[in-house]
Amino acid sequence: MKNSLIILFCLIIVNCFSQDLEESIYVATETFNTNRTAETFSILIKNEADFSSKLKTKDEYFAYLFLLVNKADYLYHNNQQSKAITTYEAALDIYNKHQLNKTFVYDITEYCLKPLGILYNKVGDYTNAENTIKHYIFLAEQQNNIPHRISGAINLANLYYTIGKFNSAINIAKNGLTIKGASTLQKQTLQSIINISTMQIKDAIVPETQKDIDSKYHLALKNKDYKAALYYFQTKYLHIKQDTLTARTKAKLHFEEAQLHYKLNDLKSTALKLQLALKALLPNYNSDALPNKETLYPENTFIDIFDLLARLQSNYNNALACYNLSFYVSNLLTKNLTSQESKLINLYANRKRSESSITLLFDAFQTTKDTTLIKEAFIYAEKNKAAVLKEIIGKKSLLKRHPTDSLLITEMSLLKQQEHLTNLLIKAQYQQKAKEIDKISQKSTSVSITLKQLKTKINSKYPDASETEISVKKLQQKLNQDQAVLVEYFYGEHFVYQFIISATAISLNSIKRDSVFNTSINNYIEYFENSSVINNNISQFTNDAFKLYKTLLLDKTSEFKNVVIITDGFLNFIPFESLLTQNTNSKNYSKMPFVVNNQVLAYNTSALFYLNASNFKYIDSVLGVFPVFDNSNAKLTFSLDEAESINKETNAKFLMHQAATKNDVLLQAKNYSVLHLSTHANSGTFTIPANIDFIDQKLYLNDLYSLDLTNQLVVLSACETGVGKLQKGEGSMNLARGFQYAGVENILFSLWKINDLSTSQLMASFYKNYSQTQSPFLANRLSKLDYLSNQSISNVKKSPYYWSTFIYYGHLTAKTPNSDLKYIIFAFIGLGIALFLWIIILKRKNGSNA
Repeated sequence: MKNSLIILFCLIIVNCFSQDLEESIYVATETFNTNRTAETFSILIKNEADFSSKLKTKDEYFAYLFLLVNKADYLYHNNQQSKAITTYEAALDIYNKHQLNKTFVYDITEYCLKPLGILYNKVGDYTNAENTIKHYIFLAEQQNNIPHRISGAINLANLYYTIGKFNSAINIAKNGLTIKGASTLQKQTLQSIINISTMQIKDAIVPETQKDIDSKYHLALKNKDYKAALYYFQTKYLHIKQDTLTARTKAKLHFEEAQLHYKLNDLKSTALKLQLALKALLPNYNSDALPNKETLYPENTFIDIFDLLARLQSNYNNALACYNLSFYVSNLLTKNLTSQESKLINLYANRKRSESSITLLFDAFQTTKDTTLIKEAFIYAEKNKAAVLKEIIGKKSLLKRHPTDSLLITEMSLLKQQEHLTNLLIKAQYQQKAKEIDKISQKSTSVSITLKQLKTKINSKYPDASETEISVKKLQQKLNQDQAVLVEYFYGEHFVYQFIISATAISLNSIKRDSVFNTSINNYIEYFENSSVINNNISQFTNDAFKLYKTLLLDKTSEFKNVVIITDGFLNFIPFESLLTQNTNSKNYSKMPFVVNNQVLAYNTSALFYLNASNFKYIDSVLGVFPVFDNSNAKLTFSLDEAESINKETNAKFLMHQAATKNDVLLQAKNYSVLHLSTHANSGTFTIPANIDFIDQKLYLNDLYSLDLTNQLVVLSACETGVGKLQKGEGSMNLARGFQYAGVENILFSLWKINDLSTSQLMASFYKNYSQTQSPFLANRLSKLDYLSNQSISNVKKSPYYWSTFIYYGHLTAKTPNSDLKYIIFAFIGLGIALFLWIIILKRKNGSNA
C-alpha cells in the first residue's frame, strides 16, 4: 500500500510538471506573437533551448510544434530563409515522428508545408519544393480540401515556370482552373501563369482576350520592347503601398526596374535602382562601396543585383569583385542542397557568370599579356565544370581517407538511399502511381533533411573537405610526368574558350560561336548518325574534318604525342581522333591523316579528374557480360566473337546469355579488375534516363548513382553509352558519367549506335594491345590503327563511323616496361634452350664421328 501511494504521488508530480511545461511553451510562444521584435525573438530562442531538452509527452511535442512554426514564420518574414527552412523542417520532423496527426487536429499544410514549399523554391531547392508541394496536394485531394488544392496548383505551376518546365506549368495551372471554389484573384493568377508560360514556348501566341497587364509586360519583354515593358511595370506596381511589402519584395521590384533601365541604356537609373535594392535587403548598407561578404545571407536577389552591377563596371577588377559576390551568395544558397537534380538546375546561372568572368580576363590579357590572368580565367572555367560529379567524388575520397568516421559512413549511406529513391520515383511517375509517388517523395524529403543536418557537422569537422579549386602548378607537374598537353574547352553562349596547358606554358584562345561555327559542329555530329552519311560524300567529310580541326585550334597541340581533352557542350559528342590534320583528296581512309595517326587522346569532363586520377593498376582479370539476346530481334550476332577474342587475350570469366542478369553482374563485378559490358544501351529520353540492358532488366543511370564500383576499367561495348541529356556546366548525363559517379576512373565508351561486327573487331584488337601494353589509354588508339591497317576490312567499312566511336576517359598509363621485358626474357630462355640443345647435338655428333 505504501509503495502504491509513492508511485501515485510521483505520477501526479510528473503530470503537473508536464502540464507546466506544455503551458510554459504556449505562454512563451503567445508572448512572442503579441510583440514580434528582435528582443522578444531572442528571449523565445533561449526558452526554446530550455524546452527542447525536456519534451516527453505528445502534448508537449505539439506545443513545441506550435512554437517552431511561429519561430519559422518570423524568420521567413525577416529574410532569414535558410534558418526558416531548418525550423520548418524540424517542425515537420516532430509532426511525423511523433504521429501528432493521430492525436491532434492541426493544419500542417497551412502552417508548415505551404511556406516550406515556397521557401524551397526561393532558395533553389527545387527537388524538395516539388516533393513538398505535391505532398500537400495529395493530402488536399485525400481530404477534399479545396483551398489547399488551389494554392498547391498555383505554387507547383510557379515552380515549374521557375525551372523552365513551361508545358508542365501550363498543364498544372489549367487543372487548377477546373477546381470549383477558386477565387477571382486565384483564377487570375493561374491564367497569368498560363499566359507567361505560353510566351516562353517558341512561336506560341496568347489570345488577346487572355492578356492581363502582367502578360502584356512579359510579352513586351519577349518582343524586346523594353519601353513598353517599363510602362506596364510601372502601371502595375507604382501604386502598391510600400508598407505592405516585405524587404525582399521591395528589392525584387527595384531590381526588375533596374533591368529595364539597363536594357534602355539608362545606366544612371540602373545604378540608382540597384542601390535601392541593396538598401532594402541591407538597411545599414553604405552605397559608396560593395557590401562585405559577412553582411550577406542566402538570398537569390543578391545574385541578380551583383550580376547586373558587374555589367555597369568599366574596370575588370571591379566587375570581377561583383561576380565573386554573386558566386559567394550562390554557394550560400546551394550548400544546403542535397539532391543531384536541384544542384544541376542551379548550375546554369553560375555557368553564365563564369563565361562573363573569363571574357573579362581574356580581354584584359590582350592588353597586359599577363599570364596570371589566364590562370585566373582557367580557375573560373573549372569552377563549374562537372561540379556535382566533383562533389560526390570528393565525398568518396574523404571517406577513403577516414573509413571509420561514422558521420561520413552515414552520409554516404543516405546519399545512396536518396539516389535509390529518385530512381524509384522516376519509375512511379512513369507508371502514374499517385500513392507510391507521395510515399517515395516524403521518404526523399526526410533523407534530405537528415543529410543537411549531417552536412553541418561534417563541414565543421572537415572545413577544407569541399575545396575543389584546381592548382595550375600541380597540373603542370602532372603533365610533365605524362609528357602530355591538356586542352580544355569552355563552351559559352557567345564564345568557345580554349585553354592549352603544357608543363611549361599556358595559353588562352577564343573561338566565336557564330552561325558558321554552330553549323560546322552540328554537321560534323550528323556525319555519325548512320554508316552511310560519310561514305555518301567522302570529299565533303574530309573537307569538314580538316576545317573543324583548324577551327578548334587543335593544330596548336601538334608537337605533343599525348593529349588530354576536357570537352564541353556539344564538343562532348565529337570524336576528335576522326578529325584530319591536313587537307586531303584521298578517298582511301587508311591513307587519310587522321588525328589518331599522330596523337594518343584521353578525354574527361574536368581537369581536376585528370589531376587527381589514381595510377592505373593492371590486373589480368576480366568479367565479361554478354546477354547476346538470342531468339530476339535484338540479337548481337558478333557478340560471341567478341567474347572469344577477349578469352584469348585475358584471364576472363563470362556471364553469358541467361546468366547475364543485372543482380549477378553487380554482385560479381567487384571481384574483377575489368568489367566488360557487351550489350544494348540507350541514351534515354526526356522522361527516361540513359540505360543499359541485361538479360532480365535494365540498369538505369540513377541506379549507378547508388553504387560503389572499384573496377580499374569499365568497357561499355554498347551503343550511345557516351550520349545523354546535355546539362550546362555538368556535361552529358550519360552512362559513362554514371560509372564515374559510382567510382570508376577509367572508362571506354561509345558516342553513337555502333556496328556489331566492327565493334567485335575493335574489341579483339583492344584486348590484344591491352594485354601487351597494360594500358587502356594506348590500347584504345592502337585498336583503331589496327582496324585502319587491316587489309581484310573494305575501304567502306574503314569510315570513321566504324572505328572512332570509342572514347577513353582516364589515366594516361604509359606502356609497362614489363610487358616487353617478359617477351625478351622468353626470347633469351628460348635462345638458351636452343643453344643448349645445339651443344648436346654437336657433342653427340662429334662422339659418333670419333
